[in-house]
Parts: sequence; structure tokens; C-alpha cells
Amino acid sequence: MQGAPTHEVLNQPPPLEDFNAWTNDEALRDAVKTYGGGWAAPRLCACGWHVGSARVLELARQANRFTPELRTHDRYGHRIDQVAFHPAWHELMGMVRADEVHALGWTDQRPGAHVARAALSYLWAQGEAGVGCPAAMTFASLAALRHAPALLARFQPGILSPGYDPRPLPPAQKAALTVAMAMTEKQGGSDLRQVQTEATHQGGDMYELTGHKWFFSVPVADLFLTLARTPAGPTCFLAQGWRDAGGRNFLALQRLKDKCGNRSNASAEVEFRGLEARIVGVEGRGIATILEMAHLTRLECALGSAGQMRQAVRLAAHHAAHRSAFGADLAAQPAMANVLADLTLEAEAAMWLAMRAAAALDAASRDESEQILVRCLAPIAKYFICKRAPMVVAEALECHGGNGFIEEHDIARLYRDAPLNGLWEGSGNVICLDVLRALSRQPEGLALLRAEIGKAKGANKALDAWLAAPLPAFEARHARRLTEQLALALAASLLLRHAPGFVAEAYCATRLGGDGGQALGTLPAGVDFTPIMRRMSG
Repeated sequence: MQGAPTHEVLNQPPPLEDFNAWTNDEALRDAVKTYGGGWAAPRLCACGWHVGSARVLELARQANRFTPELRTHDRYGHRIDQVAFHPAWHELMGMVRADEVHALGWTDQRPGAHVARAALSYLWAQGEAGVGCPAAMTFASLAALRHAPALLARFQPGILSPGYDPRPLPPAQKAALTVAMAMTEKQGGSDLRQVQTEATHQGGDMYELTGHKWFFSVPVADLFLTLARTPAGPTCFLAQGWRDAGGRNFLALQRLKDKCGNRSNASAEVEFRGLEARIVGVEGRGIATILEMAHLTRLECALGSAGQMRQAVRLAAHHAAHRSAFGADLAAQPAMANVLADLTLEAEAAMWLAMRAAAALDAASRDESEQILVRCLAPIAKYFICKRAPMVVAEALECHGGNGFIEEHDIARLYRDAPLNGLWEGSGNVICLDVLRALSRQPEGLALLRAEIGKAKGANKALDAWLAAPLPAFEARHARRLTEQLALALAASLLLRHAPGFVAEAYCATRLGGDGGQALGTLPAGVDFTPIMRRMSG
């Protein structure tokens, strides 16, 4: 504009958009092929275009800016307990359902189907994390519903449908269904044994539930699983969002949680006021039943955090590649190259660890060892990856300088979202204690883990030293240390077997060998940054 020369913009990167998140990710392609999902490459390529498109990125910004609104009553004063979403949310939900993030592992019986579905989930975490929550719970719900064959037969077609129908109607009137869960109560947190919600038998298979749930994620779901107490103890129930007879089921949404991140997705506090529900599984064994669903959602947490790490590093690398500072390109400067290379190591290790857990899930129905292994791998991956993600995203944000701290930049949304998966389905201590419990109940699990790690024996001195050293004591106070040690060794072994040598050797030297510093960007002398950084561009 004439007379305003200071408005000329210099040294700012172009938007990172309209790229293919699948073809841009050589490491992910290698992992999917390694674990038997290579046949899904065309589907994953199409998803990659969605995730990297300018359209999806803009929808994600809109859905997080124009957040859900609680509408307890209609304009005539009738109680409706609905949530209004921006159209961007509905468009994103339609896309993630069409990509079958919620269903592919169940609808396709070919080996590698769960691996392909995991890759879809990983890719979508790079586009918008909010839609990952309903997709994950819908996917995982089948693990619990298989304990109620009649309910599963009735609802499975709608649950697995690639369609999306947000209308507030009874499930019988819809061809596509979303599933959620409402578990946590004010007094108990992760201690589900303290459930105070009461279930009263009404005859037949129907119960009425009365209580207060502190977190009800996706309160507009067509179906949701919850816990309530019967004379036999905590029991799992399935409830409809809307009754077959018409109208909202007997619940009252008290408020929507004002979350620091994951703002596009609604989470509510809710009262059950005689909620109609049916038992899932054995009465009094509700915690065991619902934990089968939670086991799968924990894997989703690992995949989601790994995907967020990948996008954060991609954004940091893109920014640095298009900026100059102190007379040179930013990405070429040794200090920045060290940071970007170190971030790349973390992101790739997280991806391999999460995908190995998905591969164990895929093989569990065919291989008893993999069935045992996935029980250990899922919480190990969940804990470690979700712990590393906020650190990686924060460092990637810092690579942007002040721009990264501005809400208009996508890295700011990733920064707010990054801690969530570490909290969802059990925070750090809960997950690590679960690792202890799993290894104690099935001692063969530890032998299988060590065998998995030992597949890379002889490939690296640091890993060999780890294999020869004793593990931390199997005690609660050492639970985090034990889980971390297993995760590091698993990631190192996977990289040694499947990733280029320059990636694996750098990871082992700095994570197992102790050659790196405490902060990211402290790779030692001898590490060639250039090929590691090139890994980010596929």
C-alpha cells in the first residue's frame, strides 16, 4: 500500500498446507508395510491428502475457535440437553467417519487391518485431535459390547457405518451411531471402585441409573457406556442418548468443561436422573468389562500423541526451512539443526512404538503371544509417548519463536492439545501401575517383552548393555522407572531393526547410552544431522 512501506512482509514462511501426510512420511509407510498393512496404501494416501489439505486445516481452526455451546432448553422452555457445534466440527466428523478411523480394524478381516486403522488414526491426529476422541471411543466400544451379544448385534451396523448423522434421534432411527463413555465421578477420579451412581432394576434387562458424572466426553453420542453400582458391585451399562419412545434419555447436562485444549470436542458434567440403561457383561464385574474398552483407547492415546509429535516436528522443520537469521538459513544453522534432528528421533521412535502395539493387537486373535504382548505394550506406549509429546511440542513451538505462541499458528493448538492424552484413560501413575499389574499377573509378558527387545541384540552396544542389566524392582515406587526403561529399549530395538542406521544409532547413543543431554537439541559430536532432518520430508 502506498505510503505504508513498513507493511511489507519479509522473512515469513508460507503456510504449510496441501501436502500429503502419508506420502510425506517415509517412516510411517515403512511401519505399515512391515506390520502387514501395505495393502491399505491407497486408502492411507487418500487420508493423507485430507489431513494435509488447506480445507481440513482451516476447519480445524474454526472448530477450535467456535467451540461447542450447551443448550439446556429450547426457546419454549422445554429441557433438551443438547450441544451446538460449529459446522466445521460436523464436516470434520463426516470426514473421519468416511475414512473409517472408527471401524476399519473390525470391518476388514485381512491381516494388517488394525495396523492400517492405527495409521489412519495417527494421520488424523495431525489434522484435528478433537475428532479423535469420538472416533476412538466408537472404535473401542466393541471390546466392551462383545460381552452383551444382543446389544452388539443390535447396534454394531450403526457403530461401524462410515456415515455420520448428528441428529438427536433414537439409535433405531439412525444408520450411523457414535459411542462415548461417562465414567469419572467427582469423588473417585481414576479409582472406579468408588463409583456412587446407583442402578435400580426395573424388570427384564432395564435399569434406571441415578448419579453424577464429572466427565462425559462427547455428550451428544447416540450410545454411551457407564458404570453404576448394583447389589453385586460396580457394573457396566449401555445407555442411549435418546430413548426409543422419544426425547432425551433421563439425564441433565450441567455444564460443558472449559478445557485448556481439545476445545473443538465437547466434554460435559452430567446428572443421571433415572437414566434408562442395560447391563453389559456380568453384574458386579463392570470395571473388568469397561477396561477392555479402555485398553483400546489407551492405544489410541499413544497413536494420537505420536501423530501430534509428527505434525509438530513437521511444522518446526517447515518454519526453519523458510526463515533466515543472523545471515544464514535457520534450518542450516548447527544449533537449530541439532534441535530438529533430535525432535525427529523422538517422533519416529514414538511412531514405531505405537505401531508395534497396533501390530500386536492385529495379531492377537491369531497368536497367543501377541495377545499377551499387546496387554503390556499398550500401556507402555501410552505412558511413554504421552509423556514425551508435550516436551516435543513445546520445543517445536519454540522453534517458531514468538510466532508459535500466537493462536493463529497451528503449533499453538498442538501445544494446548498435547497434555490431554497423558490424562485420558489414566494419568501417568495409573498407567505405570497397570504395567506392573499386567506383568505380575502374566509373568510371561516380561519374557515376551525382553524377547522383542532382544531381536536387535548385537546391533548396538548400548542396547546390549541394557539387555545385560537388571530392571528396576517391581515395586510401586519404581513403576515409572520400569515403564520408561522398557519403552526406551523397545523403541531402540524397533529403530535398530526397521529404521535407517543413522536414526537408530543416534537414538541408542543418546537415549540408552547417555551421550545426549537433558534437553532436546543436545545430540553429541559425531551425529550427522542432515540425513535425520531429511527424514521429516519423506
